[in-house]
Amino acid sequence: MNIGKELQTNLMTMQSIFTDCGDIVFREFAAADGRGRLFLVYADNMVNTSAVEDAILTNIMNRCDFAEAEGNLGDLMESVIANRDVRRVYTMEEAADGVMVGDTVIFMEGSPYALQASTRGFPNRGVGHVETEMVVQGPKDAFTELLAFNLVLIRRRIRDTRLKVVRKQVGSRGKTDIALLYLEDLVRPEVLESVKTQLDRLQLETIYDSGYLEQLLEKRQFSPFPQLQMTERPDKAAAALLEGRVVIAVDNTPFVVLLPATWNLFFQAAEDYYDRWEMMSLIRFLRYVAALAATALPGLYIALTVYHPQLLPTSLALKIAETRQNIPFSVVWEVVLMELAFELLREAGVRLPSAISSTIGIVGGIIIGSAAVEAGLVSPAVVIISALTGICTFVIPNISVVSGLRLSKYIVIALSAALGLFGFWVGMLLLLVHLAGLSSYGIPYLYPFCSASVNQYRDLRDSLLRLPLPWLKGCSIFEKKGGRH
Repeated sequence: MNIGKELQTNLMTMQSIFTDCGDIVFREFAAADGRGRLFLVYADNMVNTSAVEDAILTNIMNRCDFAEAEGNLGDLMESVIANRDVRRVYTMEEAADGVMVGDTVIFMEGSPYALQASTRGFPNRGVGHVETEMVVQGPKDAFTELLAFNLVLIRRRIRDTRLKVVRKQVGSRGKTDIALLYLEDLVRPEVLESVKTQLDRLQLETIYDSGYLEQLLEKRQFSPFPQLQMTERPDKAAAALLEGRVVIAVDNTPFVVLLPATWNLFFQAAEDYYDRWEMMSLIRFLRYVAALAATALPGLYIALTVYHPQLLPTSLALKIAETRQNIPFSVVWEVVLMELAFELLREAGVRLPSAISSTIGIVGGIIIGSAAVEAGLVSPAVVIISALTGICTFVIPNISVVSGLRLSKYIVIALSAALGLFGFWVGMLLLLVHLAGLSSYGIPYLYPFCSASVNQYRDLRDSLLRLPLPWLKGCSIFEKKGGRH
């Protein structure tokens, strides 16, 4: 519906749009000379009240003289309203949307359009500390729930005019603001176009978190492994942009989405590049070993103890048999019950306040494990296996990959219980085949462990091991050819 010239009609229309909306403020007033009649609309507690009172109301009511001007909103926009960003809106729908994002909309008698002045002043918690990707050495600032703050945190790190920010709104009701960031000389055009096309095709009412967007943009919806990367660290997002990747920031969430993503990237932490390469290479290698152990240990224990005890050293096999003499459960149920107990402890630690969550995880695990062994419900070896499996998952820096490995572990356990060592290798092979079949916007998921020759094997310098920083120049398959000058 178009905005008309009659002020009272416009007022009644806006009031009908915001019927029973007690947080919407309507303010009628006149210009200094009394000749101009106006009203403004804004959402209470979503605006900067100083901007509304000083830049708009004070200027128009005390300093605006329509006797010396033509007396229209165009004059106000050019010489009276002192806001940083003012634009014209011609429909009631645009005006209502402006109010919903925290701006102030100004109507005037005789004007066929309204002015939308930027007065946003959302409540926010400011720039906080990193909570999920903590490092000993490196920046401690983290993204916040306010999109504008997040864009500033990235701009501070990349002061380049080729860093582009494309704003969009997603959701028919929520109309969530999102920002697409990329370096135009580094990003692959086909990746950028694919992301834009998918964003334009999204059909949903609102987006509450970037986790929504991650699931909607993934190609393989039924894979337990993430095909996009999420981070709350501005330095990690800036590094992704300099690699030629695309960053999607979503309003109301402190996490941004990075794409494309490969298996190797989920084992990299920001701290890897802030410390000596020798130590960081060892730690990164241990992460891969931990991922293998977290998936394979329980299934391998079942396969060896139930089907192939002859493959174990004699002393070890006898010790395991001795500790299992009075256990009422089979090895399979023994392992499954302990794994589920540790899963429950993990979830309990996540849901509880941080002050006591660590205590529940450590003390609870020790108490339950000791009590189960003393009661003769499980053997000590199973408790050790389950504890090692849990510890290995904590070594991996990405929680989404950990979730995928936790699910894969139970598939390996089931196949090992049914087929022994053959089933164990079938499970591990199925996992490898599944990972090899994934891709992220045209990039193989297991790159650079496969297809590394397309970049002259340079990406292998930052994979299983992290070589010295000067050697990492040009190690990015995500950049378009000839991107760097």
